[in-house]
This record gives sequence, structure tokens and C-alpha cells, in this order.
Amino acid sequence: MSWEGGVDLVAVTAPDLQMPNVIVHLGRMVNTPVGNAPSGMIFWQPDPQAAPAVFGFVGTDATVGAYFGPNIFAGTPFENAPVLDATIDIKINADSAYAKCTVGETTFELEMSDFSAPYLINREPAAMPPFYQQGVEIHAQKASLKVNGAEIDIIIPPVGISGGPASVVSPNGVYAR
Repeated sequence: MSWEGGVDLVAVTAPDLQMPNVIVHLGRMVNTPVGNAPSGMIFWQPDPQAAPAVFGFVGTDATVGAYFGPNIFAGTPFENAPVLDATIDIKINADSAYAKCTVGETTFELEMSDFSAPYLINREPAAMPPFYQQGVEIHAQKASLKVNGAEIDIIIPPVGISGGPASVVSPNGVYAR
């Protein structure tokens, strides 16, 4: 599968959390063998002791969303994630990125800036993620997240689940298994 116009944030909302409770991973256009659509993944668990408030593959086409679990994320906690209908709007320019994703009654707004120079990635599969990654990334050294208009205090670890920075803009790329 490939994408263009991607944003990716992995974060925690408290310093003592060992696992991320925030994942916003979206592509302006994602291309799969079953179709093309704005798509991604959201994991939002504001109370780490409770079930996630929003968890699943998100996008405008359920067929495209259903492709990700068994074909890209097989063998991970995301393999059987639900597919959630969502709207996705992403704007990226040389200095900033903005993404808005509405899933049901929940709206996520991600703003990113303070970009590094673009760089090529070529990552081998690992336990997470279990697929090859190739593409262009730009480390966004500043990121903020709003959920339903409220600013969320986030801590961005130096490395995300992809093996690269936990806050990136990706103009284009490929996942392959």
C-alpha cells in the first residue's frame, strides 16, 4: 500500500505511561489493491485504565479500511481493529501541517511544525511494525493535538512505533509485507 500527504503522531498524556495512548496516523490519499481513499488509524485512550474512546482504522471507504488489519497489521494488536467511518482533511506546506479527522462525535485536530529537512527511510519489518517501510519523512519537532476543540497535553517520545521519530510528516511512502 502507498500514501501521499501523511501525518503521524504517537504520544502519551502522562510521563509514567509505558505505552502510547495517542496515535493519529493519517494519509490524505492511501492506495491499496482494493481501492484508494483518505485513510488511517486512530488510537485515543484518554483514561489509560479504561477502554480506548476511539480505536480503529479510519477513512472514507470501508473496503479500504478493512484491508489494513489482515494485510498490513496481521500479528499485531491492530489486526482485528474495527473500521470506522471518518472524514479526513490534511493540509501540508513547507512550514506546517494540519490534519482534521472526525470519527463519529469525536474530532481530532493535529498541527505540526518546526520541520527537519526531508529524508529517505528504508525500515525492515520488526515486531511492531511487521512490514517494510519506505518513503520520505520530515521530523515535525513541534506538534499539538486538540480533541473536540480541547487542547490535549501530550508528551512525544523521541522514537515512535515505526522506529523513527514519533511526530512526522510523510509526503509519500510505501508499506509492504
